[in-house]
Amino acid sequence: MAAETHRIFRTLLGAVGAAAISLCIAGTQARATEPLPRLGANRDSVTVSGLSSGAYMAVQFQVAYSHLVRGVGVVAGGPYDCARGSLSRALKNCMTTPADAPPPTVAEQQERVAGAARARAIDDPANLAAHRAWLFSGANDTKVVPAVVDALAAYYVTVLPAGAVQTVKHPEAGHAMISASDAHANACPTSEPPYINRCGGTDVPGALLAHLLGPLKPRAGNPAGELVTFDQRPFFAGKPIDASMGDEGYAYIPAGCRTGGCRVHVAFHGCKQGATSIGRRYVEGAGYNGWADANHLVILYPQATARYGLAPGSWKWVLNTNGCWDWWGYTDDNYANRDGVQMRGIKAMVDRLLQPPVH
Repeated sequence: MAAETHRIFRTLLGAVGAAAISLCIAGTQARATEPLPRLGANRDSVTVSGLSSGAYMAVQFQVAYSHLVRGVGVVAGGPYDCARGSLSRALKNCMTTPADAPPPTVAEQQERVAGAARARAIDDPANLAAHRAWLFSGANDTKVVPAVVDALAAYYVTVLPAGAVQTVKHPEAGHAMISASDAHANACPTSEPPYINRCGGTDVPGALLAHLLGPLKPRAGNPAGELVTFDQRPFFAGKPIDASMGDEGYAYIPAGCRTGGCRVHVAFHGCKQGATSIGRRYVEGAGYNGWADANHLVILYPQATARYGLAPGSWKWVLNTNGCWDWWGYTDDNYANRDGVQMRGIKAMVDRLLQPPVH
């Protein structure tokens, strides 16, 4: 027994050490970044979307800040605060749904949202009546099964206006962002990194943006806007790494959007899709930028990062080995409401984009 304990300890120590070395190397390679610019963006048309953990993050951001957000795109994600602070529940009720762990019912979702509202932890849920929602699931998704997406869709139908909810079920897709822009995307049924797939002509970012924002001009084949690397540190009271966030984030800014009036869309990557895992593959290949270029739409790509317990410069124990967004409580108990450390950080980033430009 002692030998086995020692082996487990050495394995854990090795993993922590490797992560520390990796993060140190990443730190030495980081360049000086510019501040996230004030763009005077349109306050009345902020939308969000995401894949997997990013989809869960998009839903909680939508619900928590429903006075600001106007629509959500959900790719392989589920109900608001589905995990209820439990990793076990996240893995079962909110991902694989075995017979003894079904996804939340509509009544359970309604009560979860109402309870958060009574605690004044989220905005008034009545705001959701002005929102739009677009949901996507793939029949070959082995990570978040379609039943989880269906559960969220059933809730949205009860609170959003008629016609505001669109659900797309793809007969071949795996667990991934379905992109028409990534030249090296995985085959359609795949549920493997980098979780960017090609499924014929299916273009998930284009479809969800069109539903959330209305008719769009055709996607630009060669996006010519600015892809800005910005400093995420000012948006957190402590160090971003304490919240399993990277020091750098990205924003795609089309020509003309520095003078004000453009719309904002927040695109949350999924697990193992942050810059520390796949570089700018998601930022450049998910498929949002071409649509942004043609439709005066700023895309904010905040970046979460993996944590293996402790990290260089941080004594806070955070276990997030896949670089997921916090939708089960690995940062704090407020992860799904306005006081969540990641939630507040992203909200501050959006607020910065909405502020008038500095001339």
